[in-house]
Amino acid sequence: MPGYDTPAPAQEAAPVKILIAGGFGVGKTTLVETVSEIEPLRTEERLTSAGVGVDDLDGIESKTATTVAMDFGRITLTDAQVVLYLFGTPGQERFWFMWDDLLNGALGAIVLVDTRRLDRSFPAVDFFENRGLPFVVAANCFHGEQPYTDEEIRAALHLRDPNTPIRMLDARSRDDARGALLSLLDMLITNAGVAATATG
Repeated sequence: MPGYDTPAPAQEAAPVKILIAGGFGVGKTTLVETVSEIEPLRTEERLTSAGVGVDDLDGIESKTATTVAMDFGRITLTDAQVVLYLFGTPGQERFWFMWDDLLNGALGAIVLVDTRRLDRSFPAVDFFENRGLPFVVAANCFHGEQPYTDEEIRAALHLRDPNTPIRMLDARSRDDARGALLSLLDMLITNAGVAATATG
C-alpha cells in the first residue's frame, strides 16, 4: 500500500547436512539425542549373542544396543541462520558400507573419539581425510574426565591437517554438543571464505 513499507520476508535458514561419526560405542547416538530439537530418529537394535566375536565390547561392556543404519536429528542455529540436519553413522565395521551413502550432500562432520579406545577412531578419521570432508574431532569425556590434552590427542590420531579443531565434550551436555557444532560451522565458513578468495 502507498505510504507503508512492505516488511522484507524473514531470511530462511539454510539447510546444512552434518555427519556425526566415530567408532563403536563412542556416544554418537547420545550426542544426536542430546542436541536435537526434534524427537530423533534412531535405528537401534539390541546387541545379541550373534555379535559375540564380531562387536568389540572391550571397555563398553554395559552397552546393550547399537545403531544399525543411522540416527537423525535437527537443530536450528538462529543466529547463524542455518538448520543443521544431523546424521549419526553406524559404528561397527560391518555397517561401514553405509557411510558413503550418508556422505552424499554432507558439508562436514563431527568425529567423536573415546580416548580409552582411540584405535577405534582411526577408520573415521581416515574416511573423512581421504574424501576431503572437513571435520572436527570431539573427545567424549566419559565420567566427566579427560586425561589427555588436545595436542596429545592430535598426535595420537596422526591428523594430516594441523588446523583440525579438537574439542572436549560430554555428549550428554547440550551446550557441549552445540559448541562442537558451532566449531565445525566456523571452520566451514572460514574454508568457504578462503576458497572464494582463491578463486576471486
